[in-house]
Amino acid sequence: MTSLQASSFLFSSTCSCSTRTHAAITVAKLPRIPFSAPKIPLKPVEDLNLRDGFKGKIPLENNDPANSTGLDQYEAPIISTTSTTATAKLYAILEAVGDRVEMHGNIGEQRDNWNKLLMNSINMITLTAATMAGVAAGGAAGAPLLALKLSSTLLFSAATGMSIIMNKIQPSQLAEEQRNATRLFKQLYSQIKNTLAVHDPTDTDVEDAMDRVLALDEAYPLPLLGKMIEKFPEKFEPAVWWPQPNKSHSRKHVKAEGKNGWSEDVEEEMRVVIEVIKRKDSEDYMRLGNLALKVNKILAVSGPLLTAIAAAGSAFVGHGSWAAIVAVTAGALASTVNTFEHGGQVGMVVEMYRNCAGFFILLEESIESTIQEKDLEEREDGEISEMNVALKLGRSLSQLRELARKPSSSSHLDGSTIDEFASKLF
Repeated sequence: MTSLQASSFLFSSTCSCSTRTHAAITVAKLPRIPFSAPKIPLKPVEDLNLRDGFKGKIPLENNDPANSTGLDQYEAPIISTTSTTATAKLYAILEAVGDRVEMHGNIGEQRDNWNKLLMNSINMITLTAATMAGVAAGGAAGAPLLALKLSSTLLFSAATGMSIIMNKIQPSQLAEEQRNATRLFKQLYSQIKNTLAVHDPTDTDVEDAMDRVLALDEAYPLPLLGKMIEKFPEKFEPAVWWPQPNKSHSRKHVKAEGKNGWSEDVEEEMRVVIEVIKRKDSEDYMRLGNLALKVNKILAVSGPLLTAIAAAGSAFVGHGSWAAIVAVTAGALASTVNTFEHGGQVGMVVEMYRNCAGFFILLEESIESTIQEKDLEEREDGEISEMNVALKLGRSLSQLRELARKPSSSSHLDGSTIDEFASKLF
């Protein structure tokens, strides 16, 4: 084979291989088929059919840092014609309760700031006035003496007026009231949500929710003027934030026969717990509340009285050493009393005792209303009721039963002394 033939053979072989390779990788184009996929929203799932014909938005996650109330964010449900009126009303109450949680939380923070700012301001004014009185007594004469005396007297008078106002409204107690209201409204919010989730609401559920909202509004008012809770009552009274029970409700006792989780042993256990709460926990918190109220009254009078004495003493500085001594000493004592009262938040302690005493009264009433229910099937399940009482008292079920079996507790009808508190939580 000549070189020319060899070259022709190689060229033809290369072309044929290239042709075969090109033919192997060439694929016919498929026709385009129109296809439309539904758009899936990335945000909340919309138009989700809920129970009772409701439509709304269910949030997949809640990472909003602005939500400081701790409540789940939801959009107002769109009510269809198949939904019941009671359900619609309960959703409206739920929205109002959520709004109240936000309001009481914000006002509680504001009034806590009042306590800090007013206390610091009064202390600074008082100490500045006492310093001026001392400097004026140190040898100043003429116009400087008059200026120092006048400034000191004015500052002491301003501190007196501010102390009277602050002691009247008790900002630390106001802040504690709003904290308690926020907690109780959050509790009510959760209970209404549970009602909507567990069963179809009835008119009774709506009435009960409305009564509880109004009772909380009355127990923890938002405005100061006209509706503020009396800070220095004649007698210490526990807080009451629940509606009064229906007087027409039957209170006839029936013997438990093991229905709905109830038995004679469980009923007797609940009665013993009620007696221990009355004779130990409630009585102790009423005693402590009365003591705290008396201390707060003494401090509330002492602070303005001392600044008024200091103002009078500073007005006579330069007419004897006694005037400066009275002004400086009374000013220092007034600052100490003000710090102890408002820095120690004695008003908050009084409100805490009011709330704890009210908690035990509510627990007593709830247990009594349960065990005195005529229809056993209408009662809350006995085991659930026993567990709820144990949790509220900070005890396990075995500890609660042990409390009821103790001789000192079970012999309460004989007037013997009970040596243990029912609650381990407070």
